[in-house]
Amino acid sequence: MDNHEKWMELALVEATKAEQLGEVPIGAIIVKDDEVIASAHNRREMDHQALAHAELAVIKEACEKLQNWRLLDCTLYVTLEPCPMCAGAIVQSRIDTVVYGAKDPKAGCAGTLMNLLKEPQFNHQSTVISGCLEEECSTILTLFFRNLRKKKKTKKMV
Repeated sequence: MDNHEKWMELALVEATKAEQLGEVPIGAIIVKDDEVIASAHNRREMDHQALAHAELAVIKEACEKLQNWRLLDCTLYVTLEPCPMCAGAIVQSRIDTVVYGAKDPKAGCAGTLMNLLKEPQFNHQSTVISGCLEEECSTILTLFFRNLRKKKKTKKMV
């Protein structure tokens, strides 16, 4: 197992925490100097907050820990490809590298629909590594949504 897979495993732990809360299972961690400095997961439903994506929460935590809004020399690991909002926050926080697991065909802005992280017109670009533990990251999402649909169908029948 390479380092990227090791760190993505920790992001998957965060995704599992989200799932246990009834949230879409997306987790994220930020690593600097071979140490996890922040970890977070989705909390949109619990917090009733559209901005409570795993990436935004982990960026906020890392900035507070480092006492700096610039997350230079940091790597973000996230189980799902960042959306446009999160990609913007990644660019603004100057994260050097983004490693993600599953592609997001509906909102992915790290290469699937577009790549805001490599946009040359921005003042910062991140290195993007996609597909890290892709099967595991995709499976947790697929099973979550399958179970959600099953619960909704069962509710309708009652």
